[in-house]
Amino acid sequence: MPINTTYLPYSDTGYFSQLATDYLSGHPELSGFYTFSPDAKGIAAAIEQRKQYPVDRQTLVTVLQKQYAGLQPHDRVLENIALLQKENTFTVCTAHQPNLLTGYLYFIYKIVHAIKLAEELNTAYPDKKFVPVYYMGSEDNDLEELGTFRYGGKKFVWEAQGQTGAVGRMLTKSIKPVLDELFKLLGPPGKNTDELKELLTKAYLGHANISEATQYLVNELFGRFGLIVLNPDEAAFKQAIIPVLKDDLLHQTAYSIVSAEIEKLEVHYNAQAHPRPINLFYLKDNLRERIEKRGDTWHTLNSDTKWQESELMAELEAHPERFSPNVILRGIFQESILPDVAFIGGGAEVAYWLELKAIFEHYHVFYPVILLRQSVLWINDAQAKLRKQLGLSIPEIFKPELVLIRNFISNNTGDEWQTTEESATIEKIMAALKLKATALDVTLKGSAEAVLTKIKYQLQVLEKKMLRAEKRKLQTELARITRLKHSIFPGNGLQERIENFADWYIAYGPGYLDILNNAMQPLQNEFLVIEDAS
Repeated sequence: MPINTTYLPYSDTGYFSQLATDYLSGHPELSGFYTFSPDAKGIAAAIEQRKQYPVDRQTLVTVLQKQYAGLQPHDRVLENIALLQKENTFTVCTAHQPNLLTGYLYFIYKIVHAIKLAEELNTAYPDKKFVPVYYMGSEDNDLEELGTFRYGGKKFVWEAQGQTGAVGRMLTKSIKPVLDELFKLLGPPGKNTDELKELLTKAYLGHANISEATQYLVNELFGRFGLIVLNPDEAAFKQAIIPVLKDDLLHQTAYSIVSAEIEKLEVHYNAQAHPRPINLFYLKDNLRERIEKRGDTWHTLNSDTKWQESELMAELEAHPERFSPNVILRGIFQESILPDVAFIGGGAEVAYWLELKAIFEHYHVFYPVILLRQSVLWINDAQAKLRKQLGLSIPEIFKPELVLIRNFISNNTGDEWQTTEESATIEKIMAALKLKATALDVTLKGSAEAVLTKIKYQLQVLEKKMLRAEKRKLQTELARITRLKHSIFPGNGLQERIENFADWYIAYGPGYLDILNNAMQPLQNEFLVIEDAS
C-alpha cells in the first residue's frame, strides 16, 4: 500500500517536554548532562571511545546462546550473536519491560528505531559491525502496567492469578482467558488475523513464563531484521556489576552523586527519577522488594528477609542474580554487559538518563549516545480522506481541537462573530469618557473604569454567543473535526501511547514492520507521520 511520510520538529507537536526539545536542539543548559550529541557526530565519537570500555563478550555470547536454545532463531540473529565475540562489533540498544502483547505502539517503534540505526551504521562503517538489541526489563514488578493493553477501544487486563514479584518470571498459563476475550474482537477475519492469533497463542500458551513468551513474540516479529532479545535476569550478567551492587549496599554512593546532579538539573527542568539511599531490589522466587538499611541491618520491604553486613556480602557473592537494580542503576548494568554505542529511549527515559552521567563516570562505565526514539503517528486511509476534505495540513492536525474549530469557522464564515474591532473602538470611546468624567470630578474615575470593565465582559459574552451561532451553522463540519481529532489522538494523547500493534498487523501483516523500517530516520530527531496514500 502506498504511503506518504512527513517529518515534524518535536517542538511543533505540543506533546514533548521542554527538556526533550532543548536536548535535541543542543541547548547549552543541558550540555553538562551528557557525553555525546544525539547525532551522527556523537555516534562517531562514541564508537571511538567505546573501545576503551571492554565488556565480557564471551559471557554475553554464551548467555545469549543459552537463551535462544529453545527457539528457532533466524540466521541473521545467530550471525549477530556470533559477531558479538569480535572487538569491532558494537550494539545499538533499546530497553522496555515485557508488556503483555507488547503493550503500546512505542514498544514497536523503539525496536524499529534500533534496527534502522544499526542498518545505517553498518553502511556508514563497513569495517565495523552494529547489532540491534532489545534489552528486556524482565525484572520489573509493575503488573498493573505490564499486564494491560488496549484493542478496539477495550482495555484488557491480566491479573496473573495473584502472582507477585518480577513480571518476567510470572507463569503464563492464566493468560488464556484474556486471549479468548481478545480473539472474539480481533478482526476482520483474514490471513493476517489468523496469523496474529497463532503467533499470540504460541507465544503465551506455548511458553512457561512472560520472559520466554516475550522473547518468542519479539523474535518472531523482528528476528528477520537480526534483532537480538536479551534477558538480563542472569547470574552471569550480574557478576559484571558486583562491585557496583556492593558499593550501593554499603556506601549509598549513587544516592549522593545523582541527587547532586538532579539539584543542578532542576534549576531549569523537572527531574524524571529520584534515587534512593539503596537502589536495589531483592529478587527471589515470587519476591521483588526494595532493600533498606536500618541501623546495622539490611531489610527487604514486605518480607522477613534481613542480613547483617557479612551475611549480605556473602549472599551477593553467591547469588548476584537476586539483586535487581532500579532505574538509577539499570543503565549501569546494561552498559556493563553490552558493547553499546547508543541507547534509544522515550522522553521519560532521556530525561532520567540525563541525571546519570556523573554516576557512570564514577564507576568508569561507558555512557552512550542517548537518542530520543522516533515517535510515529499513523493516519489510516479513512482518516487521511477526512483530513483532506477538511482542508487540514499534517502540521495543523496537532493543534488543539478548539483552535482548529475557531480557524475553520474563520476560514469558512469570515470574522463576523469576532468583536475585536468593535471592542477597540468602544475602548477608545470609554477612555475618552473616563478622561472627561475625571476632569469633572476625580472621584468618578473608579466608576468610569467599572463601566468599562462591565462593557468588556458583556462584549466577551456576546462574542461567545455569536461563535456558538456560527458553530450551529457549521455543526456537521465541526463534528467531523472532532471525530478526526479523537480518532487520531485518542484521549487527546499520542496514538503510540494508547494503541496496540494488533490493528496495524491485521491491516498490513508483517509488511507493517517493513513500512516502519523504511520510513524511520533514526538520526533526524523529528516526529514521523505516516499516512495511507491509497
